[in-house]
Amino acid sequence: MNRRSPILRSRLMLLFLLALLAPLAPRAAAWEREPNRVFAERRAKLVSVVGAPVVVFGYTGHEESNPSYVFMQEENFYYLTGHNEEGAALLLIPESATQTGWTGPREILYLPPHDPAQEKWNGPRMGPDDPGIKEKTGFADVETFAKLRDSLGALAKNFPEIYTELPGPHDEGYPHAADWSKWVKEVAPQAALKEVSSAVATLRAIKSPGELALIQKAIDPSIDAHFAAMKMMHSGLYEYQVAAKMVEIHENAGCETEAYAPIVGSGINSTVLHYNKLDRKIDGGEIVLMDVGGQYSGYAADITRTIPADGKFTPRQREIYEIVLGAQNAALAAVKPGMMMSGQGSNSLQKIAMEYIDSHGKDKEGRSLGRYYIHGLSHHLGLNVHDPSGPSRPLEPGMVITIEPGIYIPEENLGVRIEDDVLVTPTGYKLLTARLPRSPDEIEKIMAEGKAEHEKLVK
Repeated sequence: MNRRSPILRSRLMLLFLLALLAPLAPRAAAWEREPNRVFAERRAKLVSVVGAPVVVFGYTGHEESNPSYVFMQEENFYYLTGHNEEGAALLLIPESATQTGWTGPREILYLPPHDPAQEKWNGPRMGPDDPGIKEKTGFADVETFAKLRDSLGALAKNFPEIYTELPGPHDEGYPHAADWSKWVKEVAPQAALKEVSSAVATLRAIKSPGELALIQKAIDPSIDAHFAAMKMMHSGLYEYQVAAKMVEIHENAGCETEAYAPIVGSGINSTVLHYNKLDRKIDGGEIVLMDVGGQYSGYAADITRTIPADGKFTPRQREIYEIVLGAQNAALAAVKPGMMMSGQGSNSLQKIAMEYIDSHGKDKEGRSLGRYYIHGLSHHLGLNVHDPSGPSRPLEPGMVITIEPGIYIPEENLGVRIEDDVLVTPTGYKLLTARLPRSPDEIEKIMAEGKAEHEKLVK
């Protein structure tokens, strides 16, 4: 689920246009941001761990030319700075630099100078010489971007290594990391470049109180959207109509975008893990899988519910649904610090879910159902729907993860996934999505209420 891909943006543009046809409601507050001191604490932790100069670049705003493109900052840069405008850079200098003759500041935010012609199109931006810029950004030193070259060159004379983001197999904003690491190498050719992303990801895995609040603000309207989808669902709708309604609710609650391309799959499409065409008419008697979550002030929700198109599970649909629910409950009951999200050890949540599915129910040929559980149980959640977490390690308090077992049987046009967002606590877990029911009886009740409400309106 890459929330910045061109395909995602094109798909979301269609959904947003459909949502505009619905009555408008007031938006919530604009982008919310944690206090400057929180970002400063993160920077201090990072440079103390690395022990060498660190340079991280924000996005330029030219990562793609799609006309529906809305600027969204590079995640590691935002995590360390809270700055959500184009063309910036961050330089962190370790304390040991003073011993080598460095007399400058220990952290510097570099901003591009004002471009009045561009700002006529895109609006005002922060500049390095703006009054109060240090207070706004939380940096004691804010310089024009052009000065970064000289600073890096001077540091490289005394530090054999410089840490930055290096290109990898799944770069977002490609070729962002490739372009800027090449630039750093040209500016400081004598320094060896080291990867900083893993160290930042390790920090990102543990959420601050402010991050938890923002994640919940993404989750709450996402829950509301799932409630609305349950109440509106009936055969004859198109998948995109359901998604458009859910996007509308996210938008009206202040979500700036979707956390990922909405997945609404009916019938055979319920068995396609990242299905996003959304062009099929929903038929009676089918199952509908909805994996849809909003993004609020940069933070993602990730929720999946599977419901019957006409409000009643068939016996077979209910059987498979209850097996998936049982697997999820088994995994949830085991969530606590020290457990692993994956692996084959006795402390593996993935193994717990798989063993439950593999020991309950059969397919039409009498085989166990484990073969139809084809993905991982969990991933981290935060600034990205698949948030990085650094090297694999046991769960710790403050981590936010998903728990999402599933069974997908193409031969039966039947796919079921149930996904919830979970905070790891010192003694166990907190279900952040608890307000949205998971039991088949409760889902059928909500759908019946929606049908009754609709019938009243049309009388």
